[in-house]
Amino acid sequence: MIATLNKEAQHVLGIPELVIITERVDDVVLLIAQMIRMGLPQVLDKHIPRRGCQRKLSWGWTATIWLAYLLTEGDHRKVSVAQYIAGMHNTLGRVIGQAVEVLDFDDDRLSHLLKHLSKKKTWNAIERDLNKQSITVYQLPTDLVRFDMTTVSGFHAVEEGGLMQFGNSKDDPTLPQIKLSVASLDPLGMPLVVETVSGEHADDPLYIGLIDQVNAALNKPGLVFVGDCKMSALATRLHIVLGSHFYLSPLPKIGSTAKDMPEWINIGLDKARDGELEAVFRQNESGEKKLIASAYAFERTEQQVGEETVSWQERVIIVHSPAHAERQAQGLEQRLTTAQQQIEALTPAVSKGKRQISEEQKLSTAIMAILKKQRVDGLLKISYEKQRASQTRYIGKGRGSSSREQRTTEKIRYQITAVQRDDAAIVATKQRLGWKAFVTNIASSALSLSDAVLCYRKEYRIERIFNRLKSRLNIAPLFVKRNDQIEGLCHLLSLGVRVLTLTEYVVRQSLQTDKVKLPGLHPENQRKETDKPTAERILKAFDGITLTIIQDANGNEVLRWLSPLTVVQQTILNGLGLDGAYGLLTNSG
Repeated sequence: MIATLNKEAQHVLGIPELVIITERVDDVVLLIAQMIRMGLPQVLDKHIPRRGCQRKLSWGWTATIWLAYLLTEGDHRKVSVAQYIAGMHNTLGRVIGQAVEVLDFDDDRLSHLLKHLSKKKTWNAIERDLNKQSITVYQLPTDLVRFDMTTVSGFHAVEEGGLMQFGNSKDDPTLPQIKLSVASLDPLGMPLVVETVSGEHADDPLYIGLIDQVNAALNKPGLVFVGDCKMSALATRLHIVLGSHFYLSPLPKIGSTAKDMPEWINIGLDKARDGELEAVFRQNESGEKKLIASAYAFERTEQQVGEETVSWQERVIIVHSPAHAERQAQGLEQRLTTAQQQIEALTPAVSKGKRQISEEQKLSTAIMAILKKQRVDGLLKISYEKQRASQTRYIGKGRGSSSREQRTTEKIRYQITAVQRDDAAIVATKQRLGWKAFVTNIASSALSLSDAVLCYRKEYRIERIFNRLKSRLNIAPLFVKRNDQIEGLCHLLSLGVRVLTLTEYVVRQSLQTDKVKLPGLHPENQRKETDKPTAERILKAFDGITLTIIQDANGNEVLRWLSPLTVVQQTILNGLGLDGAYGLLTNSG
């Protein structure tokens, strides 16, 4: 904006007009400063080659600035980055200490960056160095690692050998997808290893590769690996044992577990009646203890027979969760209602256009199909009757008479007369709901039954990685098309999750160490204070910070002014060790 000065101001300043530049700074400075502290630009520059004809801005700084944009705007379309840079180049240049130009972020250059990040050897080296840097700088615990997978869809054409393929999806099975495999460091939930594979892959075989990469990253025995039931495949458990590590995961209700589970539940019910189940409590934010489960455990020997037989001891933990039982009971009630409605609809009243069932076998088959689909076999009592209707007609054309031959036909249909709940069977079924089996090779002296249950209950920590990828960073739907662009973008966005996770972890640690709580982070309740702010609320607290630069017509700076930082903002920056980050925008440079 150009402002023309009045005569008095012109006389004082000696210039006729001023150029006023305003840039919306917000959380960008915090994000870039945090990435610098993490060593992100240096690690990327170390592993992504720089060529002689390349522009001045390195790949590490290009990725860092692009990530700041992604975390602020949540838009991974490359075409939108250049416009953002054009409106932020003063802020960005001052923070990183070098000139930032729009041409550094054109589509071709960003595509080239993603191509580098898609290379397996390069990406593994970047992850390994970032993990080492973060663990050292922030003194992170490295004893427990969680594993999980998710899918990301897009409006892509499916090609042979491509990453986008149809597969089992909880999001939209009509769209092709990729699969992301993640290993995260507990308790902060920081991504340690991120792998991208085509969407048709099953989860089970992916765990061993992730485990090997975690071994290379942490390089220490005795790690505890926690994952869902797909991680409990015998081959995966054997691999963990041979690597001198430990596992904790639920057992899927298939195979031998499906056969054994009824008896394990019977034992659990007997122990519950005799008061022999161990109660598991969890403390809420108010300090109150709440019963979340009851459990018992037994030991068994697991064995893998091959060229060399390997045996090891493991505990099977049988857990009953009241909350899980309640959810299953609600689901059962819904299925019973659905089954009842569908069965009653099999035999509608006789009317035009309503097809009737005339064979008992067809009716029985239809009823059994509904009971099986709704998983309520044996819980409903169904009654039906055979109905006959006779109809006499004259044979041939013309009027009828007493001497004309007639033919009598009989129509048979079946009518369901009652669909009733078997209350005794339903009660017995509900008593057996809410039970799960877990397996671990950690001795009870090292991990008690209660601690094992509580440990798995914190599986939500890795789920937050996927939530941030899909909400804050809006990874789905994917807009990039080529395989290398898809893989490179997934890796880049995982770095964004790493930034969010470490920011949240460090601020929380600082607040709890200093016994300080931050007010004003909850718009719905301005008086609410917290010492456990999320990264999203931390960044939101920096909304409204602007940089104003006043220049003369020749481009010489007359004034730099930055919105004053609030006490909350200063507290956050102090906790992150970034006290002077925003001061770079006003210091002479």
